Amino acid sequence: MKDEVYNKLQNSIITGELKPGEKLRDLDLSKSLGISRTPIREALLRLENDGLVVTKANRWTLVAPIDVEQAEEIYPLVWTLECLAIEQAFPYFSAKDVEELEQFNEKLDQTIHSGDIFSTVEADNEFHHKIIQLANNSELAKLLCSLKMRIQRMEIYYFSKMDAKNTSYMEHQQIIHAIKNQKLDPALDAIKMNWKNSLERIRLYTEEK
Repeated sequence: MKDEVYNKLQNSIITGELKPGEKLRDLDLSKSLGISRTPIREALLRLENDGLVVTKANRWTLVAPIDVEQAEEIYPLVWTLECLAIEQAFPYFSAKDVEELEQFNEKLDQTIHSGDIFSTVEADNEFHHKIIQLANNSELAKLLCSLKMRIQRMEIYYFSKMDAKNTSYMEHQQIIHAIKNQKLDPALDAIKMNWKNSLERIRLYTEEK
């Protein structure tokens, strides 16, 4: 039960159904979800550890705010760890793996043109997850999973408000091209630039705002 509550609340926060700064009262959540307050409190503690909620002892719990300073802290960690992932995965890329990356990227392109931000983020995750999976490093995967949960929330929040065309498709093409040609350094540069450009889009949005 506590896992089910945790997953439901986590998804609601990431997708923006529960908005940054919104108060979370365990009594209200208990009534709306039709369960006792104990699993809700346990789920909120896990979400606090994830950085998705903030709590003032015995006073209130809020959905954690999103700001560019948080993005500045998290994005460099993600691109550093993904560079490590692609370096560890590089000897294991097969023609079939490259074909799967191309398929994920074509799906990304379709979702970009459809304007469905949720599907776009999901397709982007599938592309990067394939690389992480091939690294075959469970600890690295856990670290990236935790960080990307917060990244995904930021991208849905910011990119749904931006008019700038998402260029991730072409950035992914550069990653695929480097892998196909067995060029590690260009692959590392391309994956790092992919994440740096995502951060830059957030910066531009906040400056324009």
